Amino acid sequence: MSFPEPSQSAQPASATVGAEGPNCTTDGGGTQDHANSNGASKLDKNKQDKPKLDKSAKRVQEMFRQIAPRYDTMNHVLSLNIDKWWRRKAVQKLNIQGDAPILDLCCGTGDLAIAIADFAETDVQVIGSDFCHAMLEIARDKEADRTRNARGGIGRKTIPFFEADSMALPFATDHFQCVTVAFGLRNIADTDVGLSEMFRVCQPGGQVMVLEFSQPTLPILKQLYGFYFRSVLPKVGQLMARNDKSAYEYLPASVGQFPCGEELAQRMRDVGMTNVTFTPLTLGVATIYIGQKPTPPTEPKVQKTTPNQADTSPVVATA
Repeated sequence: MSFPEPSQSAQPASATVGAEGPNCTTDGGGTQDHANSNGASKLDKNKQDKPKLDKSAKRVQEMFRQIAPRYDTMNHVLSLNIDKWWRRKAVQKLNIQGDAPILDLCCGTGDLAIAIADFAETDVQVIGSDFCHAMLEIARDKEADRTRNARGGIGRKTIPFFEADSMALPFATDHFQCVTVAFGLRNIADTDVGLSEMFRVCQPGGQVMVLEFSQPTLPILKQLYGFYFRSVLPKVGQLMARNDKSAYEYLPASVGQFPCGEELAQRMRDVGMTNVTFTPLTLGVATIYIGQKPTPPTEPKVQKTTPNQADTSPVVATA
């Protein structure tokens, strides 16, 4: 199975956005199918009044470079290891068929890409892309370790990790059977452009999957979650990362300003996706979104009549 060579703007990890957010509403537990919705929910006024978060490429790239060495440890500690379960649930939502490749963008340190590759058939090529060199180096090291481990690497294709801009992916249109992103879509400067690129490179009939933070709906849990995100997480994250506190102040801010639930589902429909569903996890702390790229309708075949194919049935004379 071959996959398209990235353009010069994409380099393998060995050469140098996103890595793997609370003010929105979900409908609680269970899978929500809003394919026939009349539109996205209205933004909360307080959310609109907040200053726009700086998600420039340079800022986000440098921020993740700083926290890359302890990124995985911090994620697992701060989420009480629930992030691993969220990824497993997301992978189980994928409808992987045949040997067409799969793209995981904003792959960070590679956890979701590796989980997909381990879950998929051995002939399926999984590709990871990100724009943070430090994150990609860790992802490449993880994959190298797994290929030396008979339980994790042998028997499936090795994952190549490429540097790539998620708003201008260097891959062919209609190429991947699944396009995924975990905890990275909110870090893309323009969400709609990021979704459009995911839609573009996905094959007709294929899936786009987004795993992202969202807002709990139970009143007490919502208050506790907000306090933890705004007050506890930045301090613990700074202590563990030993860098300036901006990275873990950015996290709750990015979650608070990012659409979720029906609002994000509608954004997915707006770029052309159909059969969009979303499934809240852990009482709405995270949500899995699934969309499909529609298959173009087949045009009915019209049989052309040539002079040689003219009707030659006998003419019956009438009185």
